Amino acid sequence: MVLFWTIVEFCTIYYLGYCFRDYTSYVLRYTYFVIRYIIIYMKRRVAVRGIVVLNNKLLCARLKAYDGKLATDYWCLPGGGVDPGEPILPALAREIVEETGVVPKIGNLVYVQQFIHNGTEQMELFFHITNVKDYKNIDITKASHGPTEIEELDFIDPTKHYVLPELLATESFDALATQPPKIFNYL
Repeated sequence: MVLFWTIVEFCTIYYLGYCFRDYTSYVLRYTYFVIRYIIIYMKRRVAVRGIVVLNNKLLCARLKAYDGKLATDYWCLPGGGVDPGEPILPALAREIVEETGVVPKIGNLVYVQQFIHNGTEQMELFFHITNVKDYKNIDITKASHGPTEIEELDFIDPTKHYVLPELLATESFDALATQPPKIFNYL
């Protein structure tokens, strides 16, 4: 039903612009329609990620093919999607425990990244994880999601491997505990 009224509204705007031959008005109305559509109908996925740094290397995972997804050729930080109504910090703890089997000590918010992927707005929140030593020798077979989702988990140098998000290859991790959050917006 919503789609029906959206089409009716678009056709009305198009017809009025055509009838009155007011090109500027037509463009403004069309722009309004597009912006309104994006705001109302675009979905947003919120994800949380943990940044674990050891000797200037990041704890990263390469993902397996599962649930119809392809195996990845890139590395990414541990974490994942926030369920609807789930608080951010418990979501991060849940995701990291599912992937590593280790309960994280969550520090401050370090990065916020916002972008569009496959028509969905993505918002990722990156938090500093402070209990680094607990992640040195991880057996992912003991994690609930590790064996099904993760091909490989290791501390890697983001300047020498393909790591997503790419901003991690250019960032310094020396002051994670004290730096204010950085925002990367690619909308």
